[in-house]
Amino acid sequence: MNHLNTPPGPGKKENRLLSPLYRTYERFLKIRGHPREIALGFALGLFVGMTPFMGLHTAIAVPLAALFKWNKISTAISVWITNAVTAPIIYSITYVVGARILGVKRAFGMTDANSFSALYKLILKTPEIAWAMTVGGIILGLPLAIIGYYFVFSVIRKYQEDIKIKIARSKEKRAHKKEVRKKMRRDKQTVVANPHPGAAEQKQHQSRELPPDI
Repeated sequence: MNHLNTPPGPGKKENRLLSPLYRTYERFLKIRGHPREIALGFALGLFVGMTPFMGLHTAIAVPLAALFKWNKISTAISVWITNAVTAPIIYSITYVVGARILGVKRAFGMTDANSFSALYKLILKTPEIAWAMTVGGIILGLPLAIIGYYFVFSVIRKYQEDIKIKIARSKEKRAHKKEVRKKMRRDKQTVVANPHPGAAEQKQHQSRELPPDI
């Protein structure tokens, strides 16, 4: 029984939540370009996404990717990871890390940044929060970008190598089929040109056995 035709079970709701991620992942794999450029663009987007410049991440990251000649699409995709849903969590963590390093007294906790707008208002009221988030974003963004680079590089390279192998195998199959068809045409032409090759060989053999004229 084909599992593709099987109706979804209890996990139908989970499939609805994960299917956009799967589609984004598949589209990401199909980005054209060298794996190194794609990975560098993705790492840049992750790093910029950890900074507190909300609303400006794409405007900062994509021009930088163009300047360094890295992949702009992968940069934009990695920047989009920092969205209205994930921003409160990410920026709360970066603030905690930055505040500890700078010795800044914590002005708010994780529960205070329960939404994107609430976090934005807190940053406007207290500039030291933005400074602490910047430092924390750099500290967390660098290792995250490095990990993201090597992960994306290995995934993209493997995907592209698999595609090359499939294309090469497909070309070999087409070449083999073409050669088989050529051989069949040659054999058919040989049969048409000499329909009774055995008779010719027999006649030649008989001529050899005849005694010479006296």
